[in-house]
Amino acid sequence: MTSSRCSWTGVFPAVTTQFKDDGHFTLDLDATARVIEGLIRDGVSGLIICGTVGEGCSLTAAEKRSVYEMAKSVAKKRVPVIGGVAEYTTPFAIETARAAEKIGLDGVMVMPALVYSAKPFETVAHYRAVGQAVSLPIMVYNNPPIYKIDVTPQMLADLADVETIVCFKESSGDTRRFIDLQALTGDRFTLFAGLDDVVLESIAVGAQGWVSGLSNVFPREGETLFRLAMQGRFAEAMAIYRWFMPLLHLDARPDLVQCIKLCEAIAGRGSALTRPPRLALPQAEAAEIRVMMEKAMATRPSLPEVGLARAA
Repeated sequence: MTSSRCSWTGVFPAVTTQFKDDGHFTLDLDATARVIEGLIRDGVSGLIICGTVGEGCSLTAAEKRSVYEMAKSVAKKRVPVIGGVAEYTTPFAIETARAAEKIGLDGVMVMPALVYSAKPFETVAHYRAVGQAVSLPIMVYNNPPIYKIDVTPQMLADLADVETIVCFKESSGDTRRFIDLQALTGDRFTLFAGLDDVVLESIAVGAQGWVSGLSNVFPREGETLFRLAMQGRFAEAMAIYRWFMPLLHLDARPDLVQCIKLCEAIAGRGSALTRPPRLALPQAEAAEIRVMMEKAMATRPSLPEVGLARAA
């Protein structure tokens, strides 16, 4: 089996999309640009834009294109920029992926077709069609707990002949998937952890990257944790992992977007505002997260040297 052409590695936060508190939830490109610049400044390895955490499904096609263009402009080739593609139909997904390609993004992260509960052969056909329609490298995004469609290792193996499909983001929480996929396809696909609270386990069994929610809030801690694990320094990584875990669990909740944005707001990195149908967390839940964040900020671990550039 041929090796993947994908060179992505490290922490790729699933960047939040910012909105104006104007009663209309107008897209705030300037605020989103500040979020992106802050993440790059703090040393992340790449960016996922308009993904689940970026509320991609709540944006119009024109808004997505504007976020794509802005992110490319802000990144200035310092890190790869991957555009989320999560559409209702295969033709819509192709249209969005082609827009990302035309704008010049570094790749796309493609969801199964949403709303319709596709059978496995239909999901494979969806990915094959998108993969054949663009030349951009594609990350397949599997998140069956949230989106109810499961992209199994066998389905990925069936797509191994599609050259543009180079990466697999696994958010089921079942780290055995990485081993099963490697048994079927060798090193054909670059593997990414997609669920924050199993990232260390995912790296231990072959993940080379991490699409992270809570690294929006603590990017230096996330990148250091990842690099320690990749360097086999698991004892040092565990000290950070234990500190981080209460917050990492938020990434596994159905309301992860609201949780992450609230944490971002508390940390001074963005706004908690989400676009309906996502609504603000109930007061009791928000209060619990505020307590968690206060504890996390008061007990931030000292970070071992991993080659991460010093904070600006």
